[in-house]
Amino acid sequence: MTAPQTTATEFVKVGRSQLRVAVSGTGRPLLLLNGVGGNLEMWAPLVPALNAETIAYDAPGTGHSGTPWVPLPIPVLARQAVRLLDTLGFTQVDVLGISLGGVIAQQVAIRYPERVRRLVLASTTWGMPAYPGRISAWRTLLSPARYYLPGHYERRAADFLGGRIGRDPVLAHRYGETRRAHPPRPVGHLYQLCGGATWTNLPCLHRIQAPTLVLSGDDDPLVPLPNARILARLIPDTQLHVVRHGGHLVLLDSVDEVAPVLNEFLDGDQAA
Repeated sequence: MTAPQTTATEFVKVGRSQLRVAVSGTGRPLLLLNGVGGNLEMWAPLVPALNAETIAYDAPGTGHSGTPWVPLPIPVLARQAVRLLDTLGFTQVDVLGISLGGVIAQQVAIRYPERVRRLVLASTTWGMPAYPGRISAWRTLLSPARYYLPGHYERRAADFLGGRIGRDPVLAHRYGETRRAHPPRPVGHLYQLCGGATWTNLPCLHRIQAPTLVLSGDDDPLVPLPNARILARLIPDTQLHVVRHGGHLVLLDSVDEVAPVLNEFLDGDQAA
């Protein structure tokens, strides 16, 4: 079920895309799917706390991966994730997606059910249309300025992300530096937004077979809690975990609380 281990990043050719990939840790394999503009370094706070062999990569147009010529729709991104697993030698994995990565993770579970053992959906929705977040938060998301302008991410953190990172200026600065160190290309950022804005998994959520954990904070300006509650009602075998005062990046800025929940879920017996 697992592929040979490596902790270094490498470039892997998947179709026409050149993807930067990092595999680390030991345990059951866990595919990590990031949100808009995210690079694989953003997973650093969470990965050491997981009882898993993690597979992370820069999506096309982000980090150090190549930028496609045209926007890639969600089904194509899901197929790309599965082809990456094929290339690395993984057959069945757990899948964790945050924000836009959660939409892609759902599509992987819908289209390739035999490849997904367990599914984690964090700070996400099913695509469009969704229960709306704050207009000001979405205005910040639509612009890549937070990846290029010093201080912009920190100034917008409370209104854009909420949660612990929105309340702690030191934490916001640390996360801002991580994002500015490996920014997405502007066109790559735009392509990701196009893919997320033109797709919905809503009619197919009932087809997800994998046991699913839906994780959300109750202080998420981008993807408010009602989205998680709706996902939990529409996906057949689902647990919902709500982090009080958690924001959009609750998966990364509240590792002390969410890692035990993730490990318990991922280590649990499927029949249970």
